[in-house]
Amino acid sequence: MFLGATENGICLVEFHDRIHLEKTLLKLAESLNAQFVEQENQHLSQLKDELALYFDKKLQNFKVPLVFTGTDFQQKVFQSLLQIPYGNTSTYKKQAIFLGDEKAIRAVATANGLNKIAVLIPCHRIIGSDGSMVGYAGGIHRKEALLQLEGALQNTQLRLL
Repeated sequence: MFLGATENGICLVEFHDRIHLEKTLLKLAESLNAQFVEQENQHLSQLKDELALYFDKKLQNFKVPLVFTGTDFQQKVFQSLLQIPYGNTSTYKKQAIFLGDEKAIRAVATANGLNKIAVLIPCHRIIGSDGSMVGYAGGIHRKEALLQLEGALQNTQLRLL
């Protein structure tokens, strides 16, 4: 995974093979008016510890501060994702309703796809209204693995790869 932080918190958690990763990194640097440098900071250290606990099933809620980028609407979508509890799923439609505009389903889906802080901002918890696994920039196989780790998948939702 690629991890990024500012002095204010975590701004990037991405899988190394994410679709359009280079474009995502360039856009992030531009939006933060920053450049990437390889060094540790307190937020990265905390994130690594918390991710290890999460993957060991010993942490359900991340405490490391986050730095959101994107439009106001996108940031509201990211905030709404944080309201989906560990071990649960939601849909784009429910997310749009939560944000006050049921017709904003496509805009919500687009914003989800622009999430640069994978796992911590849990866009992997969004599934299709019919229970199907829908788009995930990190790959459907990772989405299923994260949901299985969290106990959010019913046996009927699991499939062999």
